[in-house]
Amino acid sequence: MEEESQIIESYNRDGFISISSFFDADKLEEIGFELSRFQKQVMPSLGSSEVYYEDKGNSKSLKQIQRMHQHDSFFFDLINDKPRRLAEVLLGEAVLPKNLQYFNKPPLIGLATPPHQDGYYFMLEPCCALTMWLALDVVDEENGCVRYVRGSHKKGMRLHERTQTLGFSQGITDFGTEDDMGNEIVCRAKPGDLLAHQAMTVHRADENISISRNRRALGFIFYGSSAKEDIEAHQQYKMKLERELALEGKI
Repeated sequence: MEEESQIIESYNRDGFISISSFFDADKLEEIGFELSRFQKQVMPSLGSSEVYYEDKGNSKSLKQIQRMHQHDSFFFDLINDKPRRLAEVLLGEAVLPKNLQYFNKPPLIGLATPPHQDGYYFMLEPCCALTMWLALDVVDEENGCVRYVRGSHKKGMRLHERTQTLGFSQGITDFGTEDDMGNEIVCRAKPGDLLAHQAMTVHRADENISISRNRRALGFIFYGSSAKEDIEAHQQYKMKLERELALEGKI
């Protein structure tokens, strides 16, 4: 891993970092085994608000699993280990592990992730939080790699509105400005590589247009100890969104 001071400098300057081989091959093999076990043994007992599919009638179209660390000891230990230590370094304070998610964009049906800022969903003051993204597959332009707008974390919250993308219900309305396009960075990744971004950093990902390649990843969300969550507003939004998704037949 890079020197700590270099990681902090890059993160503060750009709003994101990319770390090669954050987890080695042995740890990745263990994660893969435990993920398969979780999907077979734990996932069937989870509610529809915890498991999302691109096509609800197609079991091969699994898109997202929420809050895995709350349902399984392996993933609880995982989020509280190396990722938590890095989060504390980047945020400069103690952190609260908030979510461990599984993501996939299945080949040909994995939809684009709209440009957004995670902080819009988090409803924090101050917005002291970050998200990490651990690649489980080779990820590039063909299967939908993450794209960040460098420096966007310093430019305030953008206007968002409702999207039709399951798992990413809000998107930036005016994305595509000269500043957006001039500062967008494509982040390819190999299995074990880690991306981490500040909650205000604008990012997106294209659809998976490959014929046979998945784009699997684990996501880790941490709130800094100084961040105060508007719990009532967040819960009301979550309930409203789940009602809408249920009416649309998506969950």
